[in-house]
Amino acid sequence: MAFRLLQPSVVSWPPSPIPGRRVGGLGILLVGLLLCVPSEGGAQWISSPGDGWLDVSLIYHDTDQVFDETGERRTIFAQGRAVALSLFFVGNMGIWDGVDLWAEVPVHRIRFDDAGGQRTSMGVGDSRLFVRVGPELVGLPPFPLALRGGVKMAGGSFDIDAEVIPLGEGQRDLELILEAGRSFHPRSLWTMGWVGHRWREENVVANRTPGNEWFWWWSIGGELGPVGWEGSVEGLRGDPWVLEGGLRLPSTRRQLDQILAQVNHPLGPGHGQLGVRVPLSGQNLPAGLAITLGYFLQWQR
Repeated sequence: MAFRLLQPSVVSWPPSPIPGRRVGGLGILLVGLLLCVPSEGGAQWISSPGDGWLDVSLIYHDTDQVFDETGERRTIFAQGRAVALSLFFVGNMGIWDGVDLWAEVPVHRIRFDDAGGQRTSMGVGDSRLFVRVGPELVGLPPFPLALRGGVKMAGGSFDIDAEVIPLGEGQRDLELILEAGRSFHPRSLWTMGWVGHRWREENVVANRTPGNEWFWWWSIGGELGPVGWEGSVEGLRGDPWVLEGGLRLPSTRRQLDQILAQVNHPLGPGHGQLGVRVPLSGQNLPAGLAITLGYFLQWQR
């Protein structure tokens, strides 16, 4: 059975606030930060050819707080409040022994309120596509170790207008992730984790290059009767952004540490899921609790 995991939000967190933008633009850009949370994904067990899974998750994030450029938690300026409702479609399909594909398409509705009024944007965000390979590809026995590589495409709308909420980051990212895990069968208990690196290309429209980032994730889970449970921790450490003229500002780097929890229960042919994400510390990223509601469906040939 594949693990039904909350995917880390930092895998696809959009742009950070950049010093020097006027207050309105800063607040709008903070809303873009809420386009953070891809849905669930599989763990390290590669799907066999023809096998796969589909996850649909709804994520709700309502906050008036942010981790600023110094790492302090503070309220958004001018009585700002950001509300994001995101629907993530994530799918996986095995194509060869030891190789599967992993894809994600998000749809966002984002609203930002402050003393200057209310702005709203809705549409498709940046999509992602990964190829994952395991030991079976080279004829070794199945083992919970995999290498996942992929790209985040700049498909969501991005506008530097201070009054427009972006639905994407505005640049392409390349990612490489090493996954590992272990099942404690016959006990209903498992653990898994990964570490990855993200290379971020230039945002030509905004004339800046976001800093490359390391990210990691560790999770443990099991079952209590019909109810599955999972607890996770994740982190992100980014380099400074390169701004116009080649200026590198340490205050532009992104950092995050957060905990996540989820329960799931059989529902029809799949599993219904309910989860929560709680940021503990960060820099240039939003604070505040997020709620997730999803459905996971797995199939075999």
